[in-house]
Amino acid sequence: MTQLHDLRLRLLVQQESERIADSQPADLDLSVVQARCLCWLALLAEAHEDQASDAERRGDTEQAMGWFADSMRLRDVIQVVTSIEIPLPGVVDGDDSGFSSEPPLAA
Repeated sequence: MTQLHDLRLRLLVQQESERIADSQPADLDLSVVQARCLCWLALLAEAHEDQASDAERRGDTEQAMGWFADSMRLRDVIQVVTSIEIPLPGVVDGDDSGFSSEPPLAA
């Protein structure tokens, strides 16, 4: 089931990147868009973790678990989006899926 969600997310990101590229083909670097989105997702995950900590300090275990679960889902999304190779507009190399079977290189 997790693989299905990952594939759906990859497809959604690919479709959105194609839509953006089609609307502004010469003025947009999709890798910059991806990087900015990943930064916002990381900040959102961190904020959820902070909310979980605050709820735990208040003794609201149920709320803390909810915030923590949300932060973990965001971290999963970050991992999936990070692994997506954004295709460059106008570049055709025989495989236009935009996906790589190889994991991303570690920095």
